[in-house]
Amino acid sequence: MSIPAGLSRVDQWLLSVALIFIIIIAVKTVSYIVTLFLMSLVLTLLALPAVAWLKKKGLSDFCAVLVITCIAILIALAFVFLTYFSFNTLITDLPQYQGELNTRIQDITALLNSSGISTTGGIPSVNLGDAMNFGISSLISVADGVMFLFFVCVTTFFMLLDAPRMALRMEERFGRDSDTMRQLDKMTGYIIDFIVVRTETNFVHGILFGGFLGIIGVHGAILWGVLTFLLGYIPYFGLVIAAVPAIFFAWLQFGTPGALAVIAAVAILNLVVENPVYSYLAARKFEMPALVVILSVIFWGWLLGIVGMLFSVPFTLLLLLVFEMADELRWINVTLGVSHLFEPETG
Repeated sequence: MSIPAGLSRVDQWLLSVALIFIIIIAVKTVSYIVTLFLMSLVLTLLALPAVAWLKKKGLSDFCAVLVITCIAILIALAFVFLTYFSFNTLITDLPQYQGELNTRIQDITALLNSSGISTTGGIPSVNLGDAMNFGISSLISVADGVMFLFFVCVTTFFMLLDAPRMALRMEERFGRDSDTMRQLDKMTGYIIDFIVVRTETNFVHGILFGGFLGIIGVHGAILWGVLTFLLGYIPYFGLVIAAVPAIFFAWLQFGTPGALAVIAAVAILNLVVENPVYSYLAARKFEMPALVVILSVIFWGWLLGIVGMLFSVPFTLLLLLVFEMADELRWINVTLGVSHLFEPETG
């Protein structure tokens, strides 16, 4: 869509901003479909190298895609089983946690009274059962989540089957050695690299954190390890959010020393596990300003929910690719400081 040439520059800018807002509102309205498509697209890009490797081993396109799909389903079921087992244990031991919480509240009340702070009305009691029921009620749409994942799986399956033909059609449209294809291949590589490295790092982080919690005896150690793995995809915020419930349960069981021990473990793991990841990505020239990453988490989280937050970086990379492929929008990448992602490799 082109802007009418008869308008003044200010009018053109205002019209462009209005169009952007209309597009964002339209995407928000159909966020379910957009989320499904983008998530399927990212998973397709991630699975393509594995499918290509199986095809080199002699499998047909259909068999290679089927094998990858079955492996992905088994991995997802394993995560669901671990999460359900650990969550069920938490529900079973809820009376024990309530007793521990009441003890901690009494300790806080006694500390405040000894410090001369009046607690005549007492510190409000917290009922973990009510809090848990509220959390469960917010997850009533589990069936919708399962249906969403089913549609993602089906869409990804057919995207993988059609990927070779799609690549041929794009080469015919833009040319095999065109600048557009070069940028597309490079950004695809960035997305695959990011997800693979992030997944490996989250796995190590989840194993170490969950193992540490299990060794010191924190309730729900497996669940907090799985949560660390999943939320680790959210830049900057994810690992902090995942650590909050573990710190809370450590405080319930062991008091302030237990909470401080978990906080120290989180800090050490972030220092030891996270830094090599960013060093690796920086070596691959994958660098985006921290402000851009944080804003992308906020924007995609508002637009597409939790899936948008988890895949905020891949979604942002796809959006930056669209900007780079349009001459009128390329200045946005320059302004954001990410134009180097599309520069030719040197050396």
